[in-house]
Amino acid sequence: MTPRQKIFALMVCVALFGIIVSLVHKRKLKEEYAWLWLVTSAALFVLVLWYDLLVGLTNLIGAVLPTTTLFLFGLLFFMLITLHFSIKISRLSTMVTELAQETAILREENRALKSAPPEPEKEDEK
Repeated sequence: MTPRQKIFALMVCVALFGIIVSLVHKRKLKEEYAWLWLVTSAALFVLVLWYDLLVGLTNLIGAVLPTTTLFLFGLLFFMLITLHFSIKISRLSTMVTELAQETAILREENRALKSAPPEPEKEDEK
């Protein structure tokens, strides 16, 4: 990796790290997801500084070029993120359905109570 490529890659890692911290600070990204992106940024940072590790991983998986290894890990990362979000969306969809059903039941009970004739008041016998 040329020095120019290393500098560019390190700048991207630092920028990603800074953007994630800023998004968490502004409450636009939950801490639940921030750690995943921070770990990803740190992993890229380590791979840029320790290029031999990337070459070793490339040889381990049988890839030809280190860029292929990065692309493969990026693809796996996005597949896992997509699976995680699909699970979350499915859970939220079930929750919305249950809430809609409960709201309809409560609305109907409320309507029934409002339309029922008032009960006669009982006088206290003392």
